[in-house]
Amino acid sequence: MNTYLPTRLALGLCALLSAAAHAASNNSFIDEAVSAGMAEIQTSQLALEKTESAQVKAFAEQMIKDHTKSNQQLLDLAKQHDFSVPDDAALTSKARKMMLQVQEGASFDAAYANHQVDAHEQAVRLFDEESRSTSDPQDLRHFAKTTLPTLKHHLEMAKQLQNTHSKN
Repeated sequence: MNTYLPTRLALGLCALLSAAAHAASNNSFIDEAVSAGMAEIQTSQLALEKTESAQVKAFAEQMIKDHTKSNQQLLDLAKQHDFSVPDDAALTSKARKMMLQVQEGASFDAAYANHQVDAHEQAVRLFDEESRSTSDPQDLRHFAKTTLPTLKHHLEMAKQLQNTHSKN
């Protein structure tokens, strides 16, 4: 049996719940980006609680810092354009509670690293698509374009973390 399955399912729950929540708003890029950022913050906060790895802790702290800043900028842009943004607090809280019930130690670190690679691959695709959009406001496209290098760097960092913490 795959010992990572419960952890991967729980970590993936954030992404699924966030995707379901974004349907109510009127700008899918902002919804998806804010929801993904919130999931990154939640899973990274969980990583700080569960890991003993200095590398995982440093990565998680960087994710919390960067995604908090990015989400605030997105919320400001949403406000400027009168876009509503769904409140994912209840959904991420449920996901976090589920994740707290799963594996510890090295198994958690490996699942967290895998989740970060998957999440950042999706984020890079989302922000790349938005940067090339012709229908959304110019300031959203500019935000996506200027944030994309940071997300690509996060992806490279996540891949390094995955290489370090994957079990053979």
